[in-house]
Amino acid sequence: MDNYTIHTTSPEETMQLAERLGEAIKAGAVITLEGDLGAGKTHFTKGLARGLEVKRTVNSPTFTIIKEYKGRLPLYHMDVYRVGNSEEDLGFDEYFYGEGVTVVEWASLIEDQLPSERLAIAIFHEGDRHRKVVFTPHGERYNLICKELINK
Repeated sequence: MDNYTIHTTSPEETMQLAERLGEAIKAGAVITLEGDLGAGKTHFTKGLARGLEVKRTVNSPTFTIIKEYKGRLPLYHMDVYRVGNSEEDLGFDEYFYGEGVTVVEWASLIEDQLPSERLAIAIFHEGDRHRKVVFTPHGERYNLICKELINK
């Protein structure tokens, strides 16, 4: 599968990119977020939420693992950093195969529990405000979404 790379020059521009993704995404989507510490994974999720018409303030679910938000589609925001490599079934399937959009920060920690079809996004620092956002689609529907985002 191809990778798609977009460079942004401010947190606002990164959020706008995520907002466009939120406007295009469909129910049942799973998005994984990896990347540098402090690169903007939660900011990206805030932009995605805006595109999903979520009205509440989105913040990191670090201590609760999962936060749910209502919008055009439900948004399930997971931060699995504290879960580690747990072999325990934490009920993630209910979210991954539900009617909402699931965002998983630090998804590599639960790789074996993730659906094979998903949109993997990595965000890297390129200076103080610049970011490199790499989209890796796993599955044709995610590939089509990436092509749409790149061509906008």
